[in-house]
Amino acid sequence: MIYIAIVDDSKNLCLTLKDRLLQFTGYEVLFTAENGKDFLEKMRDARKAVSPDIILMDIDMPVMNGIKAVSEGKARFPGTKYLMLTIFDDDDKIFDAIKAGADGYLLKDEPVEKIKEAIDNLLNNEGAPMSPSIARRVLNLLMHSEKETSRPGAPAANDYNLTEREKDILHLLIKGLEYKEIGSELHLSPNTVRNHIAKIYKKLHVSSRAQAIRIAGDL
Repeated sequence: MIYIAIVDDSKNLCLTLKDRLLQFTGYEVLFTAENGKDFLEKMRDARKAVSPDIILMDIDMPVMNGIKAVSEGKARFPGTKYLMLTIFDDDDKIFDAIKAGADGYLLKDEPVEKIKEAIDNLLNNEGAPMSPSIARRVLNLLMHSEKETSRPGAPAANDYNLTEREKDILHLLIKGLEYKEIGSELHLSPNTVRNHIAKIYKKLHVSSRAQAIRIAGDL
């Protein structure tokens, strides 16, 4: 059974999303919360019984917003995954969420099948799901950062000793591609891709795609 919590200040959206998710076998919505503070209180109570595996988190909420809630939640409940589900696709919100510890970032207009796929990918440790427009923004910001660091007098572009192949794979990870898609793009087997990614994470001292994105501007 996959246990989910939904955090959004729109009660109608919470109920609608809950009903849509419950159409899938093996899914249970443990609770909904109307803001970050409400979420943290309900998580504390949920730990006495069953805790959610994944949180679907809005950003713009009163009392405590979703970015602050993820930051607090990661510290208190590190075993839980956090998937941002929001209307915001601006650069600051995206990177604030990633820095806070979000494991994925989807827009609310994604179909429920895409949300389910993102949940499954997160729980199977198959990458950090992102809506295509979000992945493009992340890549564009990364490319902009690379241009800045290539200027005379700028810091070294790669202090992590990544190989060219590893940098190629990292770029595709940030674009939102999964292991099989990266393998197809680079003509590598999924196992080879997985081995490369393990080496990338080790060199960057991270354990997830979201964490790699946080420091990708230095590469």
